[in-house]
Amino acid sequence: MNLPIRSWFDKVMVQLDLGGSFPKRVLFWGEGMGGMASYMAGWMAGNGMEVIVLDGANRFDPYMVSSFAKKALIRPERLLKRILIARAFTCYQMATLIERLTSFGGGIRETSLRKPYVLLLGPITPFLDEEVSEREIWPLFERTLKRIGEIGRQGFSFFLFQPPVSFHFSSPKGRVGRGVESRERALMKRLFRFSDLIWKISLEGEELQIKSEILPPFLAPCSL
Repeated sequence: MNLPIRSWFDKVMVQLDLGGSFPKRVLFWGEGMGGMASYMAGWMAGNGMEVIVLDGANRFDPYMVSSFAKKALIRPERLLKRILIARAFTCYQMATLIERLTSFGGGIRETSLRKPYVLLLGPITPFLDEEVSEREIWPLFERTLKRIGEIGRQGFSFFLFQPPVSFHFSSPKGRVGRGVESRERALMKRLFRFSDLIWKISLEGEELQIKSEILPPFLAPCSL
């Protein structure tokens, strides 16, 4: 799907102060998150920012970065060198990446005036594994959020991109298990409360719609 990323991105950037005074935890959720996160990484790198991408949804697209580089008349290798990418396929790997973020981020050329920007793609996706019990998931997820908060207080800013996830865990008959659906709702609800700023992204025809949300109706207490 070819999304009108540039028009979407223009709308977002006019509302974000990348000089450092914007909210530390910005959540985007909805359609096209992989392409949007990839484009944002390229844009940031193209503007001299250091970027760390933690991909828990396996949707980061380096070709999107290269595409941006060509349009901006910048060599793709120059931008990709400014982007440190790490992938997490399990909730344990995601928790470990967050825990060690500041140490493996040492490879990024950090200046005294600007910390790297962290793009977290699929923050709840690895935590939906039904083979991991609720008893293990919740302490691990809360510890991960706590660590993000600690790192944020050190000057790092997080952009969280959460795509729809239920279809990844559908049964052979195409049905989503109630356990996964219930956990997804609960994790999303917690993520919404954790975030400083929330934007819902939806695709209507050829237009990307962006709207600010506090708590979406499907996550309200009466829906659980």
